Amino acid sequence: MQRLFNDPGAVIDESIAGFVKCHERWVASTASNRALKYKFAPTCNKVGVVSGGGYGHDPAFMGYLGKYMLDAVAVGEIFEPPSSQAFYTAFKEADGGAGVICIYGNYPQDRESVEQAIKLAAADGITVKAVVVNEDVASTDPKTRRGMTGEVLIWKVGGAAAAQGYDLGGIVAVCEKALKNTRSIGIGLSSCTIPQAGQPNYIIERGTMEIGVGHHGFSSKDTCKLRTANTTAEIMLDEITKDMPLTCREQVVVMVSGLGGTMQCEMNILYSRIYDVLRNRGVEVHRAFVGNYFTSLDMMGVTLTIMKVDNELAGLVDLPAHPAAMSDFAAPAPKNGG
Repeated sequence: MQRLFNDPGAVIDESIAGFVKCHERWVASTASNRALKYKFAPTCNKVGVVSGGGYGHDPAFMGYLGKYMLDAVAVGEIFEPPSSQAFYTAFKEADGGAGVICIYGNYPQDRESVEQAIKLAAADGITVKAVVVNEDVASTDPKTRRGMTGEVLIWKVGGAAAAQGYDLGGIVAVCEKALKNTRSIGIGLSSCTIPQAGQPNYIIERGTMEIGVGHHGFSSKDTCKLRTANTTAEIMLDEITKDMPLTCREQVVVMVSGLGGTMQCEMNILYSRIYDVLRNRGVEVHRAFVGNYFTSLDMMGVTLTIMKVDNELAGLVDLPAHPAAMSDFAAPAPKNGG
């Protein structure tokens, strides 16, 4: 596999440096080489919003720094959790005196780092509350469920709530409500290549696909023969609705994210079927996001995330935000034209 690297061992440092240079109007470095901040954070008396995780999930996590989204992020090695010091630095950079919420995925080492960082922040008088995202339906046990692309929508809700003046307890409550109504499932078509190794981290046999694959690969729910886009869309919807039934007249936000090596045209075809099936069931798609939102290096495959929304959650998703790496969270088009 040919790549545009200088030194495979320096990929993360060099990539972070390039990202900051590219988005210098919005992103700034911190005292830690594994923590970045929104350039204009913190905001006095606004709750700070923080996340973090392993590298290799572009545009997550750094790409979501920005106005009305994340105030700071902690960055780990490729597919490895950030250190407690990186999270601690992110908490300090995000704190405007109203406390900090940390929204992150349910991985044991990440939890350990965040819990230690919360203790360090408390010693400085900074109150940090955590929402652990675990919306992946590949596991039937909520305690072991992974955080997946649903994290992006929870960041959106948390960032919007903070921007609208919710206090820390209110943001925790609305993020937990959003999480309760969010489910994801992943489909893997090929594995990914870790730069330092220079070879696939595991193998998905040609002509097969993995159902319930995670962002890091591995630990899938099932392996089956490769299906068409329409059948794959139906499989993913069935996995989600078995766990979170959708009823007629409910409103949902749908996110289809590529895993890094999937073409936009493939995702569009997949989403078209998802839209049709939901519409036939009487479910209204309030917003849809189709693109690369939470990837896994160069892995081929997609994740599907569905969030059921009420008026509060729909309003928070719709609040225009300006994350560094994208503009997809701009205001929705008016329903009546104009």
